Amino acid sequence: MRLLVLGGTGFVGGATVTEGVRRGWSVTVFNRGLHGVVPPGVHRLRGDRTAPDGLAALAGGGWDLVVDTWDGAPRVALDAARVLADSVGHYVYVSSGSVYRDPSAHGLDEDSPVVDADADSVDGDYPQLKAGAERAVREVFGDRALIARAGLILGPGEDVGRLPWWLRRVERGGDVLAPGPAGLSVQYVDVRDLAGWMLDAGARRLGATVNAVGRRAQTTMGELLDACVAATGADARLRWTDPARIIAAGVEPWSDLPIWLPTGHPYRGLLEQDVSRAHAAGLTCRPVAETVGDTWQWLREVGEVPPRAGRPHRSSIGLDPTREAAVLAV
Repeated sequence: MRLLVLGGTGFVGGATVTEGVRRGWSVTVFNRGLHGVVPPGVHRLRGDRTAPDGLAALAGGGWDLVVDTWDGAPRVALDAARVLADSVGHYVYVSSGSVYRDPSAHGLDEDSPVVDADADSVDGDYPQLKAGAERAVREVFGDRALIARAGLILGPGEDVGRLPWWLRRVERGGDVLAPGPAGLSVQYVDVRDLAGWMLDAGARRLGATVNAVGRRAQTTMGELLDACVAATGADARLRWTDPARIIAAGVEPWSDLPIWLPTGHPYRGLLEQDVSRAHAAGLTCRPVAETVGDTWQWLREVGEVPPRAGRPHRSSIGLDPTREAAVLAV
């Protein structure tokens, strides 16, 4: 198989390249060449897809499958799809569950309403950008496109820093503010499972829109944080705390306490999506302990969360120790 990855040095793109190489495929990446490295044997084409004639390096190529993780202007995705229309057999676009119009709804499936978006747009918020790019890819590739609406993505290489923050916090030990209830479900996908599934589905020419994430009961906050304690071997004590008390203290779910979205939160539905289509199409997910353990091993090797390739710097996530102590002291 001949695989082209647009990007290829970030979190999902990097995992996809690694998986393609592991399979013995011929792998090409297309990017500006300014961030990250690629494995030996990977062919690198250089270009800036946002610039005039920035896609010129793709001319004359031929690939069985392309994977695109673009999260900028939909017009840029449209331009790339048009350039590749006759040189790529199947297009996989990594979208997001954020495209759904009502992210609080339980059981969101692929037919749930999405935000208004334009394939030719040059701006918008994140949901609009992703929804617009979906439209752009479908407009050009039709049934030759797989739209993978990923949910929460965790695993080695994570450049957002959600699971790494929890691992570093647990590593420090002591009393850890653990957002209750411990049995609250967490729906996510390991980046390696996502990459493998996209390549499998793309290789067999699956043309569909799919919520590409694990099952709703895949794990819980308790299991996730217990796995962090086990992986780090730290002397940490999880202090499970009522959600109302945490929120009353001004602590923000998802940003101050990453991964956690309590029941009733406006975005809770994004961790309760219907994933029957993905799992019927072969998506399987490894145990949470493996994801956490491998992420800890990777984090110890790299030292810190890497910058997000080709994207502006984001504010750090996670709760300041002083604020955490104040909540625990109440």
